[in-house]
Amino acid sequence: MDRFDAMQAFVRVVETGSFTKAAETLRISKTSVTQQVQQLEARLRVRLLNRTTRKVNVTADGAAYYERALRLLADLDDAETSLSAAAAVPRGRLRVDVPSPLALMILIPALPDFYAKYPDIQLDMGVSDRRVDLIGENVDCVVRGGEITDQSLIARHVGDLRLGVYAAPGYLERAGIPTHPSELENSHHRVVGFLWARTGKPTPYVMQRQDEQVQVHGRYALAVDDGNACLAAGLAGLGIIWLPEYMVRTHLANGELLPLLQDWRLDEMPLYLAFPPNRHVSAKLRVFIDWVIELMAQHAPVLDRRPVADH
Repeated sequence: MDRFDAMQAFVRVVETGSFTKAAETLRISKTSVTQQVQQLEARLRVRLLNRTTRKVNVTADGAAYYERALRLLADLDDAETSLSAAAAVPRGRLRVDVPSPLALMILIPALPDFYAKYPDIQLDMGVSDRRVDLIGENVDCVVRGGEITDQSLIARHVGDLRLGVYAAPGYLERAGIPTHPSELENSHHRVVGFLWARTGKPTPYVMQRQDEQVQVHGRYALAVDDGNACLAAGLAGLGIIWLPEYMVRTHLANGELLPLLQDWRLDEMPLYLAFPPNRHVSAKLRVFIDWVIELMAQHAPVLDRRPVADH
């Protein structure tokens, strides 16, 4: 029994939930996959999978072994692709997690160009705003808005998202157009709250006009933890929303949303790409990082915040 082949067969069965589908992705027979998993269980002396006529479920021991096997296979793949000949053509599986709006509006539409350059890279893209345990979940990197507070990660500043305040025309017809941020506090106005993954609570927005600064919490009837849901709530007229400009351009152009408080400024939201410091930066991860940086330079470039010298 080739232990690495058996590990790979087991991992594919867990991920696809089927011996047949695992065999198809590995391009071997279902019989071979079954035999490899059986031999692996015999060697380990534990049952890794519960099999029924309808589906395959991983056992508790199997789930623990799956995470370890996944890391071993990833390390083996990294070792092979680190060789000069293999590194010239990045290949293999890459696990990333990115915010849903960024994936739907920027990253996924640009992927055909990425695959034209790197056809041998397989992306497993988690689409969420949740907190991800990169090592425990075997994720190669995450892209997140806001400062990275986990000091154990290496973070690259890849973009700055310009924020604005918006509302649907129907909402403004009912509630009126606010002329000052303070009108959103303890009044008839409602905002759509955004629940940040780090705290699980809405975070106030700081708005500034010349020397005046206002911290806005707002009253909400609905709070969500996903950018696309926040946009949908705003379009439905459920309240005033704060969102990155790239998310609302189309809706501003067709009149579904209107900009508010345009003489007030919000700090840009920094966008970071983070990965574990002990994770080998393989060729496939390096080209993905470079691609994200290049892409964000087009859509939300990093702003130069260096102070202007007096002359």
